[in-house]
Amino acid sequence: MNKQQILANAKPEMHTRNRHNAGYNFVELAQAYSPLKAFLAPNPVGKLTIDFSQPSAVKALNASLLKYYYGVQQWDVPDGFLCPAVPGRADYVHYIADLLAISNENQVPQGKEVKGLDIGTGANLIYPIVASQSYGWKMTGSDINAASYKNAKLIAESNTNLKKLVKVRLQQQAESIFMGIVNQSEMYDFSMCNPPFHDSAEAAIAGSRKKNKNLARHSHKRRGKDSSAINQSQLNFGGQHNELWCEGGEFSFVKSMISQSVEFREQIIWFTSLLSKKDNVEPLLKFAKKLGAIDCKTINMAQGAKASRFIAWRF
Repeated sequence: MNKQQILANAKPEMHTRNRHNAGYNFVELAQAYSPLKAFLAPNPVGKLTIDFSQPSAVKALNASLLKYYYGVQQWDVPDGFLCPAVPGRADYVHYIADLLAISNENQVPQGKEVKGLDIGTGANLIYPIVASQSYGWKMTGSDINAASYKNAKLIAESNTNLKKLVKVRLQQQAESIFMGIVNQSEMYDFSMCNPPFHDSAEAAIAGSRKKNKNLARHSHKRRGKDSSAINQSQLNFGGQHNELWCEGGEFSFVKSMISQSVEFREQIIWFTSLLSKKDNVEPLLKFAKKLGAIDCKTINMAQGAKASRFIAWRF
């Protein structure tokens, strides 16, 4: 990619260490992962792209990104499971690195001495992959869904560069977040989580339909196609119950996480969680302080047109 291409595709809103802030070089990605070639097509101005409304195309793009940038040779997710964009997830990891640097003479700590926990890692295992391959951290991913656990474990064990740095555990206690995952003798520098956003299956379905319809309309417009001809049966990125919704939505989930974090305050230094709703930030951090958190932060991120943030607390 030449300098002009980098400037044209640059995404300055992403973290400066995010490997994806120069956009996608689809030619190089397809060379690294040949199945991506089947989904490439020129947009109205002649530049290669994919149809981001198609789950199979997004999955192929993710596989190519993980192979090209992170050395992951074997990666896949079963149909019906979330296939989130790698660049946005990478941002969360890099901002956590900045958080850890605060108590490390403003230097981002690297190496397997740094240990992180990904709550709800999903079938995709993207956070542990990015964290381990960007900074050499040892990561533990947990999930309550047996199929997600099985697939994530398969990814970790099928790639030599992940095998020594990433392990996956199944959460078998329905109401527990840390209990049953964090062993008594273990210490973690941080925990991270992308909590279920919606408060019901109906809300999750409606939200997914709206998101996918917008993606499809935008993609078809860029490729010069009639958006009215979108096949609605194809607009489904999947997502299991525990990935998309829980009773009370993200506020209830993260509040429970804060409550349970008190018991593990001697084993985990920084607790963090993404929050999609800005209005949830203040009451949740206030709750953390009420339970004894001595340091609470809000870290703002921006990914494209969407503002994002995560909260962090420690005792």
